[in-house]
Amino acid sequence: MTPKPISFFIHHQGRGHANRAMAIIRELPAERPVSVLCARPELFDGFDRPIDIVPLPNMIGAPVPSPGLFAQPTPEIMHCVPLGVAKTRATMRTILDHLDDVDPALFVVDVSAEIAMLARIASVPAISLRMHGDRLDPGHLGAYQASVGLLAPFDRTLEQDDTPDWVRAATCYTGGLCTTIDAIHSREAARAKLGLDPTQEIIVVLTGGGGAGTPYAPLTMAARAVPNALWLVLGPTHREGHETDFGNLRELGWVAGVTDYIAAADVVIASAGDNTVHEIARVGRPYVCAPEWRYFAEQTRKAERLAEVGAAVMLREWPGALAPWRKILDAAKALDPAALAALYDADAARKAATYLEGMAVDLWSAQAPVASIVEPSAGNDAPPLLSAA
Repeated sequence: MTPKPISFFIHHQGRGHANRAMAIIRELPAERPVSVLCARPELFDGFDRPIDIVPLPNMIGAPVPSPGLFAQPTPEIMHCVPLGVAKTRATMRTILDHLDDVDPALFVVDVSAEIAMLARIASVPAISLRMHGDRLDPGHLGAYQASVGLLAPFDRTLEQDDTPDWVRAATCYTGGLCTTIDAIHSREAARAKLGLDPTQEIIVVLTGGGGAGTPYAPLTMAARAVPNALWLVLGPTHREGHETDFGNLRELGWVAGVTDYIAAADVVIASAGDNTVHEIARVGRPYVCAPEWRYFAEQTRKAERLAEVGAAVMLREWPGALAPWRKILDAAKALDPAALAALYDADAARKAATYLEGMAVDLWSAQAPVASIVEPSAGNDAPPLLSAA
């Protein structure tokens, strides 16, 4: 008999959520049907495993039809629930219709607190992906309580100190999940491949696809601060219009083979996106973490944790003078590279898939009880605990 499918809701901001989903899905048993619901189905073009793609309306930024509806406050238990938006209704209807049609063993939500709660209302067991940040608000905690389990695609070492014990107990930590599979060359071999000077100091500045780009003006100060170094900027940059260019500062834009550039670098300066962190950890280069603004301080909290465990130097603001840049690079070079390398796990995607497959089997078995997240009873201030389902 064909097993019940596992369905995935994948947020369409950037490429990280989709790439992570593909890495995990690839490790699921071949006989397990998989469906993916996403507002950018093209993110899965060319994926090498059979999956059922369900396009969703892109409801982000859809206009609210009247001032009265726009003025209604958002409940604390939710994050983004504007009223009167037809695309939102269509999204929820599409999700519910699909779940009703396929009757999945699991619904993996990466990420949306509202959709995790919607799954519980619809009587579908959900697994919520966890991300760093200030997520002790009622919306996130409600989503965690509504889920049958939680999946953290990072090492347990990076867990935040303020995370409640019951959330930790419900979480499967996969280790650092990197979706890049390119070969890792030595520093010398990577430079030879890229045609770069084997002796010159090289600083690689890397930004992902989920933000506005690296601010370029501070990099011009960095190029002045260390004029003998070659500064290579990968990905988009944000210019204010008053920058002066320098010969040792090069914008390369989007490039193929980011791994080679990381391997060629003496220091990497990059944001705190999940895959970016683990790309650098996978290669093992001194890391200056420059967190970008994200909802719930996601990247800031992750960068703080990376600094606390000695895996990176956190850049709290882009330096506007020469001396701070020199100090930052010196601090990065003094880090123990083992602290960052330990955060990457080559088996992370397989561990995530094994966890999901195990939950998909155990939850529907008459024989095996599964631990579930239980909300505190009314009037009880104690945190939720795990109990047998």
